[in-house]
Amino acid sequence: MSGAVVLKVGGASTGGVGEAVAALRSAGARVVVVHGAGPQISREMERRGIDVRFVGGRRVTTREGLEVVRESLEAVNAAVCAAVGPDAVGFAGDEVGLSAQRIPELGLVGTPLPSRPPAVLATLSAGLVPVLSPLARGPLNVNADEAASALAVGIGAGRIQFLTDVPGVFHEGELLSSIRAEHAETLIGEGLFEGGIVPKLLAAAHAARGGLVAEIGATAVVV
Repeated sequence: MSGAVVLKVGGASTGGVGEAVAALRSAGARVVVVHGAGPQISREMERRGIDVRFVGGRRVTTREGLEVVRESLEAVNAAVCAAVGPDAVGFAGDEVGLSAQRIPELGLVGTPLPSRPPAVLATLSAGLVPVLSPLARGPLNVNADEAASALAVGIGAGRIQFLTDVPGVFHEGELLSSIRAEHAETLIGEGLFEGGIVPKLLAAAHAARGGLVAEIGATAVVV
């Protein structure tokens, strides 16, 4: 869907989401929001005595853990919808047809596949703002950055933006205005990026290769 923008927001805070969506819509864009809930999921899993473990940025997820994932995502979805305002329409990704390929060694976890959920397209066509949680059919837990990228490619969006609590991508102490997808992947392989920026860079690189404008804060990821 040309003219659509996928906005990926973190679960740690809904601050700035409403303003970002309003700015994009005032510029004429149709906006889809995809959110995570990482901090909330980890806290609740720890509270319940469930092991918190990641492999390659993906959360190892048991059936018990998936219950926590869904509950946490539902709470964040409601908060994001409230921040966006009355035009927001909340969806659980697995209920509207987000697809993923299961990664058996990680439990109930998948790699998102490009998807065109009819409910999302209909909501955009109605002039509203879909707000999606990153669950895929199965149900499977999927990384929110990867889910946002796969959705953006699937619906034919023109742009994906990652809203973060930092200005953009830093390398050697400098804020980058742009970085090539291949170079970002090389630096990740060399261990020069770590933490939450890694899945964002990989997801942005995937989207850029799919023909989208991909931005992490002020940093454009290009091919």
